[in-house]
Amino acid sequence: MTVRGRTTARWLVRTLSEICVTAGTLIVLFVVYLLFWTGVRADSAMDGEIGRLQHQWSAGPAVAPDRTPAPGERAAPAARPRRYAPGASFAVMYIPRFGPDWAKPVLEGTGTEVLQRGLGHYGGTAHLGEVGNFSVAGHRRTYGDPFKDFPELRPGDAVVLTDGTTWFTYRIDNRPYTTLPGDIGVIDPVPRKSGFNGPGRYLTLTTCEPEWGHSHRLIAWAHLDATQPVAQGRPSALTG
Repeated sequence: MTVRGRTTARWLVRTLSEICVTAGTLIVLFVVYLLFWTGVRADSAMDGEIGRLQHQWSAGPAVAPDRTPAPGERAAPAARPRRYAPGASFAVMYIPRFGPDWAKPVLEGTGTEVLQRGLGHYGGTAHLGEVGNFSVAGHRRTYGDPFKDFPELRPGDAVVLTDGTTWFTYRIDNRPYTTLPGDIGVIDPVPRKSGFNGPGRYLTLTTCEPEWGHSHRLIAWAHLDATQPVAQGRPSALTG
């Protein structure tokens, strides 16, 4: 090999090495962004949403949407129907199975920007506490990992929500069910594979499967077990 040939070969090797190092650095930075920075931003955004809700609720009693009272619950005075504002938070969800400090805001809609700030309510499904299927989506990983421990849900687990006026305690009825993204029947008023036999006050939780992918969906269904006014304190599902 000539001197020029050896020089060219060394230049090619050095250039290829630099490209590999640069590519590796970019990959590491991207992973750090996914694992760390999106979580930091999402946690801050979710804390902000919860803080705004608590401030709003502390300023005065909210007017709950019209709904049929649960069994044993006194009917509230007739109120003007209220729709959830797109992209706005309207409730806070607690799942004790995920830890004593787990609390996430629920916002209207399931768009990308919404799910970066909390959990998303599927538009067109029932409102909180209503007859029908109150359906909620959340990220499994990235953006705060709200549903990271979704597979740990078990029948009987509590899912507690509040809209500032009422506590709603739902109870999980099944272990998470795996399906395809196109299976929109999981958020029907009475989901066919849920085991529910007729109309009721149901909750559907959805997230991605596998943990770092989105080829499938994990589904958990629950029924409304109890309600109580916020003025009576936190429900037993949260106090042990």
